[in-house]
Amino acid sequence: MPELPETETIARDLHATVVQAVVARVTVHREDVLREITPEQLAPTLEGARITRVWRRAKLVVIDLDRDSNAVRANPTGATPNTSARAPIGHIVVQPRFTGSLLLDDGTLPPDQLDYLTVTFHLGDARALHYRDVRRLGTLSFMSCKRFVEYANRLGPEPLDDSITEAIFSGLVRASHRPVKTLLMDQTRLAGVGNIYANEALWRAGIDPSRVAASLTTIEAARVLAELRAVLTASIAARGTSFRDYRDARGQRGSFVEQLSVYGRGGQPCRQCGRRLIDTQAIDGRTTVFCAHCQR
Repeated sequence: MPELPETETIARDLHATVVQAVVARVTVHREDVLREITPEQLAPTLEGARITRVWRRAKLVVIDLDRDSNAVRANPTGATPNTSARAPIGHIVVQPRFTGSLLLDDGTLPPDQLDYLTVTFHLGDARALHYRDVRRLGTLSFMSCKRFVEYANRLGPEPLDDSITEAIFSGLVRASHRPVKTLLMDQTRLAGVGNIYANEALWRAGIDPSRVAASLTTIEAARVLAELRAVLTASIAARGTSFRDYRDARGQRGSFVEQLSVYGRGGQPCRQCGRRLIDTQAIDGRTTVFCAHCQR
């Protein structure tokens, strides 16, 4: 947490509001969240850079940057100028994990959202983009374009990508002898799915989370894919799930928690059959909630 719907919400919000903004100054409040760059390198690398795109890959928020090619300076991250008017210099890559969030501050953020700041990008239009992380379990990296391609290529395909057909997904699932829930959460096999949405999709599909993935039929695998896409899409529409710390880029809570059928409801009645939902950590050490009657 945040998972695909939450990082997608953040990325869409920021893309609509900060593209073309210039990073005027960088403040590092807590350097232990930084990866692949030091605090001393971060400011000279990013100051004067322009934000060209904000998007999501897996559970990451990715901020693309460029600058006037004549102003690109040699730096330890490996960015180099090209012959065009503006040169891409790399990407800010944020992995929020459990308690991280990217917040756009135009002076109207709730005061409590200004606690636990780790890095602040002061923009040229007097706004600020904060990376806030209560427990500092997330990370903020700067990667050159080449380095990011190498990193992203190690991640699996996106579940909402139309290129993942039922046949491809079935092959991915049925090639594994791990529990199907564990497989869905493996970022090298399928990118962006975490504990909340794996639980929800498997309940919707009627599949026991502990079942060996290879035991699913092609019809069952297709049902899992359909329900996974449905629950991810519904959560994006609700701007994600907020239990405790997740906030969107405006500091607001997501409302999908009201639509959850199993996650967070261990011991309560199944919404489908009324029997008591089982809450266990036996599958992968993470909370798994399921209905032993409805899920086979």
